[in-house]
Amino acid sequence: MYDLIIIGGGPAGATLARLLKGMKVALIDKKLHSAQSGAISSFQKPCGGLLSPDAQHALANIGLHLPASVLVKPQPSSVKTIDLNSGLVRHYPRNYINMDRHKFDMWLLSLVPETVTCFAGRCTKIEQDNGEYVLTLIAPEEPRQLRAKYIVGADGAYSIVRRTIMPYKSRIKKYTAIQQWFLRDASEPSDYIAAFDNSLTDSYAWGLDKDEHFIFGAALPAKNAKHDFEALKEKMCAYGYSFSKLVKTECCQVLTPLHFSDTFSGNGNAFLIGEAGGFISPSSLEGISYALNTAAILAKVLMTEPEPNRLAAYKKNLLGLRLKLMLKQLKMPFMYNKQLRRLVMKSGVTAVK
Repeated sequence: MYDLIIIGGGPAGATLARLLKGMKVALIDKKLHSAQSGAISSFQKPCGGLLSPDAQHALANIGLHLPASVLVKPQPSSVKTIDLNSGLVRHYPRNYINMDRHKFDMWLLSLVPETVTCFAGRCTKIEQDNGEYVLTLIAPEEPRQLRAKYIVGADGAYSIVRRTIMPYKSRIKKYTAIQQWFLRDASEPSDYIAAFDNSLTDSYAWGLDKDEHFIFGAALPAKNAKHDFEALKEKMCAYGYSFSKLVKTECCQVLTPLHFSDTFSGNGNAFLIGEAGGFISPSSLEGISYALNTAAILAKVLMTEPEPNRLAAYKKNLLGLRLKLMLKQLKMPFMYNKQLRRLVMKSGVTAVK
């Protein structure tokens, strides 16, 4: 029996587990087995692994400094934007930190205090019994059940917590994110890329170097995602990029909140943080800053608010982040509408000359 169980040990869940004080807390995550055994986790988030200025600020706000061990080369100072529909190419200044996303996640998990009980495995079922939550956990050792008064969904786009507690079926827009790693030849161009092709996706593709690797990924409509991803790669070959030395392929679901109701704080004694609650940028798909910020907000609420007011207080304190997400939508037509994007790129406004 626990006061609170966190499902998911990504940036949101690990940060909440680190910040909470005065509660008996458990954390469930499938990466914990690799953290304890030293093996490489079978799941690694398909993510470009760039820490945005918002995420850097959020990290500073919770008193953390990025260790050198998670950094990779090169560190980009601009993004090469390629419009595959018009053939236009522009470079725009950007202040991102290039890192190994999996090492970043494992570093945050390593900061979880020993007072938190960690379970390696996957939550497969959530039920309620006499005002408590009963969680069924499939673990490497054996299946087990855990009980708690509060639960927190920090389990990403396909959150079992959100699917269990939401009083209505979510209509939030979803994409399939596919990312591949390739061995990179020294003769190939070294760029941070954002590529757009409205014939294949109304989102975007990304690519950048990670030490000796080149990664290329895209957010695509689920139908024909694999076929469309290969078509994107074929078009990118015309710009000098090679995809011949494949190392691995990663895949997951990613959300795009387009309406105020697409973000969900929780229900009853169940809370949602990070992408599980729909907190991810609809324009860039950046989610780390929202993961860290929602975790910090919830930790403060749980430690300072009386029990009957916690969900209402959490929802109230999320208002700023929800408004920020809606403002991000103002950028979307200039990125994803091919006519507007062409006009902006032809103008050269803010581009590096």
